[in-house]
Parts: sequence; C-alpha cells; structure tokens
Amino acid sequence: MMIERYYHEAEGYEPFLISDGWQVAQLNYLPGHGLDDMDDVEVHRRTDEAFVLFAGTAVLVAAEIGAEGVSFECVRMTLGVTYNIPAGVWHNIGMSHDARMIIVERSRTHLDDCFHRPLCDTEADELRAAVAEALVTECLCH
Repeated sequence: MMIERYYHEAEGYEPFLISDGWQVAQLNYLPGHGLDDMDDVEVHRRTDEAFVLFAGTAVLVAAEIGAEGVSFECVRMTLGVTYNIPAGVWHNIGMSHDARMIIVERSRTHLDDCFHRPLCDTEADELRAAVAEALVTECLCH
C-alpha cells in the first residue's frame, strides 16, 4: 500500500507519523484543555509547533511570563488555517469537546522538550477571561 492513513478517535494527544526528525500528531479534547479549565502553560525550547484545527472550536493561547506575572494572547482558531507557536513561547490550547487538530513539530517533543508551568488561581482566572473574550471578539469579526 502506497498511501498511509492516520486518525485518532480517543481523547488526547497521539503522535502517529514520526519520521526524519519531525512528527505529526492529532490532539482531541481532553480534560485540562477545555475552553474554561486550563490551569497551566507549556513550552518547547527546541521546536516550533504548528497547529491546524479541523473540527470543533479552539482557542490558541500564548503566554509571556515576567516578573509581574503572566500575560496572555488568545486567538480563536479558524478551521483549516495553520497557526505556529515559535520555540520558547509558553502556550496552551482550549478546546470544545468536539475539537480535533493536527500538530506538527520536532519528533519526540512530547517526551524530551515539553516543560509545564502551573498557573496560580488568579492567573487561571485571567486566562479563562482572555479565552472567553477571544471567543466573543473573533465571532463578531466573521
């Protein structure tokens, strides 16, 4: 067979095509990645990470962590558009229960280059407010 097919049905993250230093994965909704329950951010120091939403609703979150706390940039993702988070940028993804997306990044990133920072209650509340605003703002622009 010359054409390979990949699809992930279950919750969560599943890398399924790993080759020559890069990988393709599918991310489906899972608890902790909802539109209102994110409580951390993560960073990859050695790779950009590209995202393509193909079902549901999702908000891509970038975070800047400084001495005065965390600031968030949130974008409601559009189906079929490729978004990139550069290496070194803290981020997360809020997803509806029916959301599904493809992720492309350096191979083994989820094993060797993924660092998490928990958000305190105040930061998590600020993130939830920023996500809610992105959902409304982006909806009004279409």
